[in-house]
Amino acid sequence: MPLDLQDTIAAIASPPGSAKRGIIRVSGDDAAGIAEQLFTADERAAAWQNSRLPVRVVGELVIPSLSAPLPAALMLWPTSRSYTGQPMAEFHTIGSPPILDATLEHILNCGARSANRGEFTFRAFMSGKIDLVQAEAVLGVIDAADHEELQVALTQLGGGITSKLVAVRSEILALLGDLEAGLDFVEEDIEFITKQQICERLAECIVRLQQLTDDSAARLPSGYRRRIVLAGLPNAGKSTLFNRLVGAGRAIVSSTPGTTRDYLTSVVGIGDMEVEVIDTAGWETAADLIMQHAQNLRAEQLAVSDLVLWCTAADLDESEVTQNIRLRTEADATGVALLDVFTRCDLANVRDVTAAVVFPNSCRVSAQTGDGVEPLIDKLQHRLAGEQSSRSELLSSTSLRCHECLVGATKAIQTAIYTAEANAGDEVIALELRDALRQLRTVLGEVYTDDILDHIFSNFCIGK
Repeated sequence: MPLDLQDTIAAIASPPGSAKRGIIRVSGDDAAGIAEQLFTADERAAAWQNSRLPVRVVGELVIPSLSAPLPAALMLWPTSRSYTGQPMAEFHTIGSPPILDATLEHILNCGARSANRGEFTFRAFMSGKIDLVQAEAVLGVIDAADHEELQVALTQLGGGITSKLVAVRSEILALLGDLEAGLDFVEEDIEFITKQQICERLAECIVRLQQLTDDSAARLPSGYRRRIVLAGLPNAGKSTLFNRLVGAGRAIVSSTPGTTRDYLTSVVGIGDMEVEVIDTAGWETAADLIMQHAQNLRAEQLAVSDLVLWCTAADLDESEVTQNIRLRTEADATGVALLDVFTRCDLANVRDVTAAVVFPNSCRVSAQTGDGVEPLIDKLQHRLAGEQSSRSELLSSTSLRCHECLVGATKAIQTAIYTAEANAGDEVIALELRDALRQLRTVLGEVYTDDILDHIFSNFCIGK
């Protein structure tokens, strides 16, 4: 949006059509000077021209093309303490379209130029009065179709989302400070923060970000592709279930645990939604570098999933039942949405672990025979549709722009935790944290491109 921010701009700020009151807004260094040229204050009014504080003055507008003065009120912000961060004036007068057009024409003749779409809010953003999330909320307030949408937009405009993002950013900055201080004294072997403290503080950041990520997913457009991840112990029937859901033998199926070392992905239709289904490596302790890589890939997919199918084989022995409960608890602690699936229910003489592993709202399936798969698909459709319609603190426009960045920030922080747990160097952890910061700054609009700004502010109307 290559605009001259030093120009004085003007536009009609009230809705089109006739009304009891109409508003014309002026912003820029010449706003007060233009007001002096066409506004005459009531005799009882103080000398508003010399005020350094915001004032409201009653008087008249004298417009050459009109035969009589117009009753009006002037709202003047003479310094940068205004919405746009510049001297600003508003003329409130009779809401007749011909009168407002004539007044605006005279203001333009006095040296202002006509404002572009969203240029007043754009100046507020560029001057640091609001961030990009709040700028989108301004449009949300204007376009709100009902009370609920209005409340979401007002919460976002009031900084409800910004405060959460800033809190995470501040925590990451503090951690970076501690890490880099330790790097400065690496030869003295001084440790400013332990790896355990790093992991604990980053885990809190992930919880905060996960809520915003879930909110953004809930407000995404209907065509946005949701992500389902299959997880569980090795040899829990994940790959067989994956093949049944996608309708093709893409995953290698074997009775040998740990066959899946990478992850597989395929797009399927569930109801009226396109869903990406992802088969991941079994949840276990890494015994070698290849397995560690598989575990990292699995964790990355879980971090960006909309729903995790936790697969529990129906023929677990007692030790595996204990391990399954422990690892499922770990998965649940990451904040992702879980749906329990008991697999391999077709095997003869299986030990039914349902009584031993009581998971609510679980599904029993045999991916080999297809039993229970249709009810599972129905439940997936219900869960994903419910996630889409759930109430969110984010506007749809903000969700669409920010979702990938929020996912990216979460992924970078999760990688930093894994790196710290592996006792890697502080400089490697710091690298991941800088990536998370970059993602958060993109959400807030501290990092942006002209294309992004053009897309956002071109949706505004003139005068806002």
